[in-house]
Amino acid sequence: MAQYSDYTYQQMYQLLEELHDKYNREDFIEADPISIPHSFTDNKDREIAGFLAATIAWGNRKAIVRSARRMMEYMDFAPYDFVMGATEKDLDTLRSYVHRTFNGEDFVDFVRALQGVCHRFGTVGNMFETLYCQLGDMAAVLSVARREFFSVCHNTHCEKHFSSIDKGAACKRLNMYLRWFVRRDNRGVDFGTWSTIPMSALYLPLDLHSGNMGRELGLLTRRQNDWKATVEITETLKRFCAEDPVKYDFALFGAGINSK
Repeated sequence: MAQYSDYTYQQMYQLLEELHDKYNREDFIEADPISIPHSFTDNKDREIAGFLAATIAWGNRKAIVRSARRMMEYMDFAPYDFVMGATEKDLDTLRSYVHRTFNGEDFVDFVRALQGVCHRFGTVGNMFETLYCQLGDMAAVLSVARREFFSVCHNTHCEKHFSSIDKGAACKRLNMYLRWFVRRDNRGVDFGTWSTIPMSALYLPLDLHSGNMGRELGLLTRRQNDWKATVEITETLKRFCAEDPVKYDFALFGAGINSK
């Protein structure tokens, strides 16, 4: 973990806060996958839409948003009702979908898994909140949530689209999804509806851009973007905002994609 003199610490804190003010704002929503859950008003729809949008959130952001909107079209723009009431005929309509390596069969398996989660917990949010209340540690939650999710019959191909913390994955997309629904501020970006999970429990959604920017700023020393790196950069950011370290996610990501 980086060491800072008092002067360097103040410089870094000021920079992170400036980047936070620049990027964590509503006009950043439209081009980001979070725009998909923002297109719904009911929280049950937002949770399903957000989960699926986060699942395919790798690569070009424009393509991600476009593909996630197609997902919602396949689900008649009523994701929660579709998940809960999908018949085999309804599921068959999903099989023509494809986004990179996430294909129609994966889509079917994820809808079935989400249906199972909602039958057992009521909503996706209730699953994460219940597990956090039981375990008190988000890393443990990510591990158990994956087992809960895949407790229904599914093809093994789809498992790679739900990152395994037990295998050391950075879990970027899952951490991003958790950020959307746990973080609470007045910026209008994150929803903050899962109030039983503290913001301090979240981990940074570490990806190529935030990882590179973190290293450039001396916030991260580990070269691999894996779970150990996720823990390291989150712990470093806690030195600047212990109660809400992930507030700097948009700051590092935005600065990373605009670094040139």
